Amino acid sequence: MALVVQKYGGTSVADIKRIENVARRVIKTKQAGNDVIVVLSAMAGETDRLINLAHQAAADPDSREYDALISTGEQVTVTLLSMVLNRLGYKARSFLSFQIKINTDRAHKKARITKVDTRKMREELKKGSVLVVAGFQGVDEENDITTLGRGGSDTSAVALAAALKADLCEIYTDVDGVYTTDPNIYDKARRLERISYDEMLEMARAGAKVLQPRSVEMAKKYEVPIYVKSSFSDEGGTLVTKEDKEMEKEVVSGVTYDRDQAKITVINVPDRPGIAARLFTPLAEHNIMVDMIIQNASVDGFTDLTFTVSRKDVKQAAVLVQEAANDIGAARVEIDDSVAKVSIIGVGMVSHSGVAAKMFTILAKEGINIEMISTSEIKISCVVKAKYTELAVMVLHDAFELEK
Repeated sequence: MALVVQKYGGTSVADIKRIENVARRVIKTKQAGNDVIVVLSAMAGETDRLINLAHQAAADPDSREYDALISTGEQVTVTLLSMVLNRLGYKARSFLSFQIKINTDRAHKKARITKVDTRKMREELKKGSVLVVAGFQGVDEENDITTLGRGGSDTSAVALAAALKADLCEIYTDVDGVYTTDPNIYDKARRLERISYDEMLEMARAGAKVLQPRSVEMAKKYEVPIYVKSSFSDEGGTLVTKEDKEMEKEVVSGVTYDRDQAKITVINVPDRPGIAARLFTPLAEHNIMVDMIIQNASVDGFTDLTFTVSRKDVKQAAVLVQEAANDIGAARVEIDDSVAKVSIIGVGMVSHSGVAAKMFTILAKEGINIEMISTSEIKISCVVKAKYTELAVMVLHDAFELEK
């Protein structure tokens, strides 16, 4: 008997018919002799509806009340699935985060899981129950509801799998696996049978929407195997697992893009110790993630500093950066939200030279100017104008022959 954690996204539980489809998959896994824990997102579009209501109620909603509101979508889906399973003759119980407990820090909207209490879940599993757990949410030390950020149900599922030492964590979504690029942009995209944690993490950070980055980080840390599958088909699937020698043969495994990018440039920054800290500390204090950072060479004691943040954070970031820029005596702050990030990823880059040169040459041939560059051992990212996103993805996919 194995313990399987299954997570179903919003499109998989969009209505009762689809919830009944999820129930059939859960029953099939249960009939195979496995213990099953199911983690659910809210119905497709429900979280957005709740967010809109919050902003109708207040332009800047209190973060505690905001989380209490937008976490309610999952309460609907877990109870509905439990009702369906019980109707079909399978004992099921729904649980919210405070009932089992999924403890987090106090960073509302972007909380991080600190501990999972497994006692209640183990008791229910011994009774033969299917546990249906609300994803995306936790509780802080004050017992206030917190939410884990977009895609947080992935992290919920992996956290439960890690805490309970589950044999497998299955992430069901509306695609049948991880592809070399977004098949909605390029029809030559190919589904990958296996991908390493590191590659999947870089893909997720670089814009691939299949898994939340934090869920992959956690899966790697606790060696939780993740199987990405479609809830609408029995075909396909991609295993996210430890790197092996076969994976290293592929120089580039995928091309990703991220349109959720905005570029902030601080002009004429005094070039002396402590200045960068004064610019970035306010962003960190407001939980605003900074992605790529470039500082130009110093001229006459001054430099320009450019970095990227999420578009949804850019208004708040601009205010904070402008205040810091005024304090340090910088000339001005420029904002550009018409950019996107295009990345190539592959564990094989570590042992192959010339990959970056090839990427830059291909983009140059298409007249695509590179505004920023960031690299790691297995990833090269370029910030380009957003209008060139699709073109950049397609030419890079062809250049590295990812359809083969």
